[in-house]
Amino acid sequence: MRLQEHPLHGSASGTRRAVTSFHYGQGPRRALLQASLHADEVPAMLVAQHLRRRLAELEQQGRLQGEIVLLPACNPLGLAQQIWGRHQGRFELDSGHNFNRHYPDLVDEALQRTAGRLGADAQANTALLRQAMQQALAERRPQTELQSLRQILLGLALGAEVVLDLHCDNEGVMHLYSTPQQAEQTAQLGQCLQARLALLANESGDAPFDEACSGPWLRLQQALADRHPVALGCYAATVEHRGVCDVRHELAAQDAEGLLQFLGLQGFISGMAAPAPWDCSLRPLAGSMPISTPHAGVLVYHAELGAELRVGDLIAELIEPVSGESTPLRSPVDGLHYAREQQRWVQAGQSIARVAGTEATRTGKLLSA
Repeated sequence: MRLQEHPLHGSASGTRRAVTSFHYGQGPRRALLQASLHADEVPAMLVAQHLRRRLAELEQQGRLQGEIVLLPACNPLGLAQQIWGRHQGRFELDSGHNFNRHYPDLVDEALQRTAGRLGADAQANTALLRQAMQQALAERRPQTELQSLRQILLGLALGAEVVLDLHCDNEGVMHLYSTPQQAEQTAQLGQCLQARLALLANESGDAPFDEACSGPWLRLQQALADRHPVALGCYAATVEHRGVCDVRHELAAQDAEGLLQFLGLQGFISGMAAPAPWDCSLRPLAGSMPISTPHAGVLVYHAELGAELRVGDLIAELIEPVSGESTPLRSPVDGLHYAREQQRWVQAGQSIARVAGTEATRTGKLLSA
């Protein structure tokens, strides 16, 4: 195992922060797993601790068939956000930006840098385009710590064929985000992790990390379709490890083993056991319907997480404590109740739950803030 420190640029005088990456195995192929880009999503960091132990064992046994990079706590900026005794970690304080949004778009630069150099070999074209994106990113000069963090994380991921971004929800069942074009691999990942649901979209809005890794290849294929073949250079997915309070060793060990099984299926680890049969439901992200509140109040849930609901089923009631008014909040679609708000006092207009339907009905930005 090799440990690397990646200092953040733009830090204030007298301070220094760095991203730490652990590199297991070696070879031309790379897989990358990073934990807690939203630094308040703690279950992913516990999963990463179990991954560290298992990857060290697998490396010692000679079973790694490439380089596996693990970032066990990839967001030092968010980890430091303790405000009034509460950990934050989702938004950068200076800019208000979500740490998992606004990653650089390198497609146009890759096309410009490879003009006249591409041929008829899809794999060779992919290698040239990957190198061009890496060079374009390396030449950028970040001014702030947030820009530097984005550059470091994306720089490590651009060389990877598999990128798994480990998160969690407020309260939720295990679920995934990826692209429709890579549904087969997503179904495999869902099987390995025993995920109830995978939500698929090419562009969910505001360039989250996983789409910054896989999305350029889809766009490069389209841009070059009539001239040069391009192989998809990266499979990327966001893994939601249930809810923020699901921080238990038995769950983390189970999830770590599932991630390793998936890497085994992708050819990065030899001798991994086959995953048990499991049906992960693949649904469009545009069919995921948020349920919002018409007024402030006390939130009382009635529907269980993981329940398949019908249109009109009661999810929760919202009680205004002064007037005593109680408002029922019902499912707008037939679908899986896969995530909900942990807080039980909510404001007007707040999204408190999500139900994943099977039909794409929404447009525009599909992710929460």
